[in-house]
Amino acid sequence: MQAVKQNQRTENLKEAHPPKVNLQKIVKPYSKPVEWKSWWQVANTLIPLGLTLVMAYKMLSVSYLASFAFSFLASLFIVRTFIIMHDCGHGSFFKSKKKRDFVGTLTGIICSTPYKQWTREHAAHHQDSGNLDKRGRGDVWTMTLEEYRKASWKEKLGYYLYRHPFITFVIGPIFIFQFRHRITLKTDRPEEKRNVHFTNLALLAIIVGFGSWIGYKNFFMIYAPMLFFGELFGCLLFYVQHQYEDVYWREGKDWNYNVAALEGCSYLKLPKVLQWFSGNIGFHHLHHLNHRVPNYNLEACYEDNEVFQDCTVLTLKDIIPCIRMKVYDEEKGRLLTWKQARVRLAEIQELATKAFQETLSENVAHVSEHVSELKPKARQYSSL
Repeated sequence: MQAVKQNQRTENLKEAHPPKVNLQKIVKPYSKPVEWKSWWQVANTLIPLGLTLVMAYKMLSVSYLASFAFSFLASLFIVRTFIIMHDCGHGSFFKSKKKRDFVGTLTGIICSTPYKQWTREHAAHHQDSGNLDKRGRGDVWTMTLEEYRKASWKEKLGYYLYRHPFITFVIGPIFIFQFRHRITLKTDRPEEKRNVHFTNLALLAIIVGFGSWIGYKNFFMIYAPMLFFGELFGCLLFYVQHQYEDVYWREGKDWNYNVAALEGCSYLKLPKVLQWFSGNIGFHHLHHLNHRVPNYNLEACYEDNEVFQDCTVLTLKDIIPCIRMKVYDEEKGRLLTWKQARVRLAEIQELATKAFQETLSENVAHVSEHVSELKPKARQYSSL
């Protein structure tokens, strides 16, 4: 894994930018949306997506394997579509809120996601990323080693199942996008609830409309794999960019927003074609530093500023090692695999046992010393 240790990166940041220099000031010029670029991205995403789905339907009469190939290609466009919705939610895609809400809601429907509800929940992830005291809001459930050590067997089993790749990347995305996103929450604002209902009605209209037109079987043979792989790839991207060995986690009192962005998010260096489909989200550390930067400006921001290149760089070969990371060791400042966690727990137990034995030996020695002191007095009293 191409990773630079956290403490070294922190020192590099301090050297390159003393406290008087504001990192946000450096990145601010890149945070201005360019309207024609935004509309061009909408066009070069949604039009090819539509054409790909048409080809998937046409290929059904030839071979389902050929149709599946086009559905798979469509899933990559779904990832790019999601990034457009994501940028609209961050307020970075258009200056106009009306345009953001229109495009965000439209792309949200395509991705089976209620735009406004998702936007608020995702904002919490940006506010608290890397903060141990504020886990559980839009992040991947991550236990510390100490929490895992103290957990009951039921909690450990639940955590083990949650962190299993089949749950994380297969069951999880299906549950979130197809079930969780269909319901409103008590915390939802009225406009968010309306947006959830509108999204659900739009999805129902799409299913009924196209199902009646081309047949429900044909529709789902195209639609299901497109959504499944799109959601899987999206979750995989999100996971890898926050779950790697030397990721940043700190307690609230020690947590820093800028450091959490640059050390708590990776730069996933993808082949150019995958970088395009993923909307440059691989520059995740910069996205977290300032979420107002449109995705099409992230690469320039990275290339123009050397300090932003001093980060954790991951590639495709690092994905599997990242998936194996399960528990955060606060003392070591890194994520551990299950095997590493077992070794560390054994070390902790051994140290605790050794400390207990030493304390016990000291207490026994102390008691023995007192007993020795009391023996003469006991003899004196017994002679009376």
